[in-house]
Amino acid sequence: MRFFALNSSRDLGRALAQAGGFTVSPHEERAFEGGEHKGRPLVSVRRQDVYVLSSLNGDADLSANDKLCRLLFFIQTCRDHGARRVTAVVPYMAYARKDRRTKPRDPVTIRYVAQLFEAMGTDCVVTLDIHNLQSFQNAFRIWSINLDTQALFSAEIAARAAGSVPVIFSPDSGGVKRAALLRDAMAAAGGIAPGFGFMEKYRSGGVISGDLFAGEVEGRQVFIVDDMIVGGDTMLRAAEAVRAHGAAGVHLLATHALMGKAAAEKLAAARLDSITVTDAAGVDGEAARVLGSRLKIASVATLLGRVISRLDLDQPIGPLLSADCITAAGGTSCKKIQ
Repeated sequence: MRFFALNSSRDLGRALAQAGGFTVSPHEERAFEGGEHKGRPLVSVRRQDVYVLSSLNGDADLSANDKLCRLLFFIQTCRDHGARRVTAVVPYMAYARKDRRTKPRDPVTIRYVAQLFEAMGTDCVVTLDIHNLQSFQNAFRIWSINLDTQALFSAEIAARAAGSVPVIFSPDSGGVKRAALLRDAMAAAGGIAPGFGFMEKYRSGGVISGDLFAGEVEGRQVFIVDDMIVGGDTMLRAAEAVRAHGAAGVHLLATHALMGKAAAEKLAAARLDSITVTDAAGVDGEAARVLGSRLKIASVATLLGRVISRLDLDQPIGPLLSADCITAAGGTSCKKIQ
């Protein structure tokens, strides 16, 4: 096998390879005047199973579009030079939030992104806590695997709850399924039966509204769970609501830390006991500095490394994740993994 970590995901790639027991293969990325670039493997990929890691969140150095273009070109380059199979490991998938038409003549961008991966000869796409699992499954016609952070966050919640019965809370109705699966995973794994709650949220023209609040949180440690933190407003609104309903402690958990300094300053000013994110999309340095000791970064390197190792050995990955998170479509090599 060959495993490549593109430059924007280099740190995660090193940790991932160490956890999976394989090496990072060398490659080159060059930028040219005028904004163009070139990427190529520096070892032979002929008849190899190739895995390419790149999270597609924009940052201070590269936009989401830049990262997407570099990843797609690298995948096709490997195909051009004889790779037997290419798997794109994309912990954060750009444009996954635009998965349906909400206004006249809206794009469905996740489907267009899927078509780009398919056109470049990608055999499999691995993601982590995709924004909308059903839309992701429907968009891709190649083997698609969505991993989750249930085990990672379950351990974090159990440690912070300190023996009390926690409440898993969704900040909006769209995340109810995600929060419910986390609650169920905790109940199945450790015998803890957490409480559950959610609130409604509507967004129109940048204005968030909705008054419904469901769940008993008074005197409890409440863990507000979402797939990402970007501007921070959704999480803060939920945090203020659970505090107003008597929560003893308020903790935020999100897989993808897409927040910059401005969002971090909002969170730092709020009554929050902890904020836990993963390193799937990296963490902005200024945001981390602002949040200080309240921020904990949980690594997904072990999960991703073990998944790649199992895929390379053609072993089932079902034991590493929940059964609903794997789909396959098209091609004789694609299969439902139990």
